[in-house]
Amino acid sequence: MPSDAIATVLVQLPEQPGVYRFLAADNQLLYIGKAKNLKRRVSSYFTRSLNHRLQTMIARVVDIHITVTRTEGEALLLENDLIKTHQPRFNVLLRDDKSYPFIYLSSQDQFPRLAFYRGARNAKGEYFGPYPSSQAVRDTLRLLQLLFPVRHCHDAMFRHRSRPCLQYQIHRCRAPCVGFISAEEYAQDVLHTRQFLTGHAQTIIQLFTDNMERAAAALKYEQAALWRDRIALLTKMQQRQFVTQGRGGDDFDLLACVQAGGHSCVEVVMMRGGRQLGNAAHFPQVPPDTPPAAVLSAFMAQFYANRPAPFGLPPLLLVNIAPTERAFLQAALSQRASRAVKIHHPQRGAAVQWLRLAIDNANLALNQHLATRADYQQRLTALRDLLGLATVPTRLECFDISHTAGELTVAACVVFDTAGPRPSAYRRFNLDNLDQADFTPGDDYAALAQAVTRHYRRALQPVNAAPLPDVLLVDGGRGQLRTVAEAVTALGVTLPCIVAVAKGAARKVGEETLWRWGDAQPLATLPNSPALHLIQHLRDEAHRFAITGHRARRSKARQASALDNIPGIGAKRRRQLLTAFGGLRGLHSASVADLARVAGIGSRLAQQLYYALHPTDS
Repeated sequence: MPSDAIATVLVQLPEQPGVYRFLAADNQLLYIGKAKNLKRRVSSYFTRSLNHRLQTMIARVVDIHITVTRTEGEALLLENDLIKTHQPRFNVLLRDDKSYPFIYLSSQDQFPRLAFYRGARNAKGEYFGPYPSSQAVRDTLRLLQLLFPVRHCHDAMFRHRSRPCLQYQIHRCRAPCVGFISAEEYAQDVLHTRQFLTGHAQTIIQLFTDNMERAAAALKYEQAALWRDRIALLTKMQQRQFVTQGRGGDDFDLLACVQAGGHSCVEVVMMRGGRQLGNAAHFPQVPPDTPPAAVLSAFMAQFYANRPAPFGLPPLLLVNIAPTERAFLQAALSQRASRAVKIHHPQRGAAVQWLRLAIDNANLALNQHLATRADYQQRLTALRDLLGLATVPTRLECFDISHTAGELTVAACVVFDTAGPRPSAYRRFNLDNLDQADFTPGDDYAALAQAVTRHYRRALQPVNAAPLPDVLLVDGGRGQLRTVAEAVTALGVTLPCIVAVAKGAARKVGEETLWRWGDAQPLATLPNSPALHLIQHLRDEAHRFAITGHRARRSKARQASALDNIPGIGAKRRRQLLTAFGGLRGLHSASVADLARVAGIGSRLAQQLYYALHPTDS
């Protein structure tokens, strides 16, 4: 029976769609859910028998918050946003929620560009997809280059070429940048690319066959052989990608959910225009004892909530298990797509054969995931034993510093949890704008102290509350270890273990020395120790994240620095110049007349700019 406080809340719940939130005594958010009828749905948790997972959750609920929405679709979107933000313990969570990639064709250009694209589709042009992974897009682009050599280069490079690039030499581009192909001929390659991406490969095969036969009749056997090879490649791609059933024009997704060893895998296979775009396995973070139907329902709600229709949210979703709340989910997704979306659990026919393939892929992916996880768990256990911890660590953090001669210093913090790297929790800190009395460029000790202080001060704020690590690693020796330990202590924070990873004299992998704060002697490790392998992985990831951040800042600074002190060149004109000439190198090679042709740059400013970039010519 619910408590008096909960009973009072239940009586007052409206019979409207919305989102509900269960809270524990410490105001911890336990669960976020959506409902077509809030009163009926929330009350059901307190009036029916529940499985062990839900019983554990409901026993901790002391308050219920609700948000009423106008429609089921709004409830679906709000639930998805709240789950992403708060990541409640009892919700099914997707670890990686990046948008799916597309193939982009800049069809508005005279010589359109074909490219990988991810993100909001704001740029003019055509989008084909979505594809289930970036690798699927890159594989398709690589094969399309062999079939239809449409350019892949950025516009800035295309506009300022004076001779063909390497892509032309290896027959993957026809050099429209220097006029080696007419606009009409290039348009044919673009048309064939579009036909293939929209599922009309058979039309192209027939055209290529006619070209091959004409070349052979004219005794142009080398040319005929090229057409033959392109036909073979196109046929191979078609055999691999096209659906063999009679519904070749359908758009639908296959979703198969399987469970083993306390883990779940949802395999998504995307079919668009009768073509299989590929598949991707997802491993949502699932509370114990969650049934497959509930996992699939929660996964679909989060997965499709922000997918663009019609590409990301097709009209038909074929599932191997009927998800819980199927009717509500179907209505919400239909509203999201502004057309009917059907969730179907087929029992016979060709769809069952496709689902069996998806199930096989899901089982294979889950087995591989479990094997990898078992190896990772072995490393965590070995780390526990090495450091003498009471329990297996659930959160590891590592700091590293990157700079060039003390300039543009970047500190990085990476996070590993029980499932491995957690990129969404990674953080970078720019450390070159601090008070010079406290920070000297190139002082790694001061940089570490500043980064650690900023990171954990923020983590301690209620609005940004984040768990503290069981193990804190720092790339460096005993000096860095002392600096980090003192910075943590100054914040009033107590961490179970702080360790420095010092490189050996030869700086070879496997010769690292581990220093734990509070110990007079280094930790004894073996080169092939699983614990050391985990520490090396964490250290290398921190180094990668720090140095990529530093390189990005350095590249940006070098591009801007040459234009910063020129009168009349502000941020807007600087962007226009760099875009027009493809960067500083192209800008340096431009004449006064070239500069004057850029929008907003007159002849007088062009002369000032030219002599500022070429002081020896003035």
